[in-house]
Amino acid sequence: MKMKELWVQSILAGICIGIGGVLFLAIDNKIIGSLFFTLGLFTIVTRGFHLFTGRIGYAFDHPASYSISLIITWIGNLIGTNLVALCMFFTRNASAFQEKATGICEAKLSDAPLSLFVLGIFCNILMYIAVDGFRSNEHELGKYLGLFLCVAGFILAGFEHCIADMFYFGMANTWSLHTLSCLLIITAGNIVGGLIIPVCKKL
Repeated sequence: MKMKELWVQSILAGICIGIGGVLFLAIDNKIIGSLFFTLGLFTIVTRGFHLFTGRIGYAFDHPASYSISLIITWIGNLIGTNLVALCMFFTRNASAFQEKATGICEAKLSDAPLSLFVLGIFCNILMYIAVDGFRSNEHELGKYLGLFLCVAGFILAGFEHCIADMFYFGMANTWSLHTLSCLLIITAGNIVGGLIIPVCKKL
């Protein structure tokens, strides 16, 4: 894949997750909001965009150079999610969205590193199930049902998704070295979670 295409598809994936985050903030009912958030991942998998948490599970199926593409994907996702957050600041919903995002981020930024790491692991176990199920499930209903249930499930359980958190941190305008360190811990948890099932399948 060309570098330009990788950057574009990674940024587009970040934008999709950012829009999903906007939908979640806009809907007061958490269950309904979590289901609408899934539209972000639905668009990503159906359009072939590159999401870090979806691609990490296939790291061992590619050469070592794949790790470079994962780093680019992570940065592209960061750009895309924060572009959406930035755009929202120019809308009439800015204050309401920022207030809700701030409440979400306060819980994350005050959490213990081990807690963030563990919550990141379980999030990406579900993400791998969702993405791989979409790719391999022969039943049309099953692949879409798994996608929506896994994403809604990790949101309702309070698991940590590094790309979604990028949007919330941007929307809450809470970026700092501490915020970045929390995001990297969550990312590490997502990496472990995304590799657990693939590694076990190879044993």
